[in-house]
Amino acid sequence: MKKLLVSILTIMLALFMAFGMTACGDTGSDDTDKDGNTIVKIMFHVDKSSTEGQAYQKRLNAFNAAYKDQKIKAQGVFKARTAGASGYETELLNNQIEGTLADIVTFDAPNTAAYAKSGLLYDISSLISQEDQAKFYSLNKYEGKLYGLPIQESSAGFYYNKRIFAAAGINVSGYTAENPWNFEQFKAVCAQLKAHGTTAVDMRIDAVKDETAPYLLYSFIYAAGGSFTDSTGYTANGYYNSAATARGFQFIKDLISAGYTSYEIGATDFFTGKVGMYLSSGWTIPDLDNKYKQYFASREDWGLLPYPKDEIAASATGSWSYAITNNHHTDKTAIVELLKWMTSSESSKAITDATGMIPARKDVNNNYAAGTPEYTLLKQLELSGRERPVTVAYPTFSTTFNQVISGLGTSDVNTLLATATNTLQLEMNKLQNLHG
Repeated sequence: MKKLLVSILTIMLALFMAFGMTACGDTGSDDTDKDGNTIVKIMFHVDKSSTEGQAYQKRLNAFNAAYKDQKIKAQGVFKARTAGASGYETELLNNQIEGTLADIVTFDAPNTAAYAKSGLLYDISSLISQEDQAKFYSLNKYEGKLYGLPIQESSAGFYYNKRIFAAAGINVSGYTAENPWNFEQFKAVCAQLKAHGTTAVDMRIDAVKDETAPYLLYSFIYAAGGSFTDSTGYTANGYYNSAATARGFQFIKDLISAGYTSYEIGATDFFTGKVGMYLSSGWTIPDLDNKYKQYFASREDWGLLPYPKDEIAASATGSWSYAITNNHHTDKTAIVELLKWMTSSESSKAITDATGMIPARKDVNNNYAAGTPEYTLLKQLELSGRERPVTVAYPTFSTTFNQVISGLGTSDVNTLLATATNTLQLEMNKLQNLHG
């Protein structure tokens, strides 16, 4: 699927370079309904019946009530990622080629550069004031231009089973977002858990079919002092295959070699008390609070630890965002109204209350108590959050990263990185030549 995504993107880039970088065509529906309302379509990446989907729909319903007199009506299109994130991304690219893009779409933040360069995203730099931009923790920018606003922010960490830790005599109370543990301390805890007869940690190394493994694991490379590309996003050689980058991947490989983690851990093994730690994002908080009461009766039974540091502290960040598209609607006035509504403080709070993620806006006051999982995620985001590499070749990077993770169990790190770097550099060269 990732190879298909890259192929589509490359073809599309060539078409847009030849025809003015704007997708044309009719959406197949009128821009106004029978009551004279201007219809603004927004496409979401989740199922409408999901908790997150229901939160989006409630915000759309509130928008329609508020803008009834202005004759603007939002219409949601829900395209669940049944084939993973890459399936949704392929749908976006197909819609771009066909000229059927919704007015607003949700998209995964690392794809900002690729989508902006292809012409899929509309430049909203002049539509969102600097004052409003400053209210967000992060922005979707490429080459100094603003292309999207985040739905919610993300940070991840290690959920841990307090009962297992207590039984194994492990005390991790001193490890906080402000004072994270280091790689060696992390390994020491894993060794204690293994000695206790427990699988130490689910590092999610089997989650390589979509963006899960790259999102959760890339920051270990930054922590080790490594990187993936230069600042232009067109050079991988000397970065992706550097000694520092290899050290970051070697840390993950060491965990596999020592038997602290494996590719065979079941999806619910942590939740059913079989694994001591579980690497995941804020979306796991609602699950632990609501779905696994027989194993985790309350928050007294589980906690959240930050990412370990090495040369520096680094943690995962970057989540899904909203963008206005370069579709056939040249008048973006009503569309901007919906974008601002869906990224307001009210919307940010409503959606993150449902998902367990961090609000994208700084002015959403949730008063997280120190030591709570939410506090840890937010403080870690502020202190050590590092975005994934900004490059128009991000789809290829994601594919190669997953291939490295898949190979760590049997292959040498430097060999894996040599292949990954060569593949990514070839794609970067092709795209750079295409862009001129």
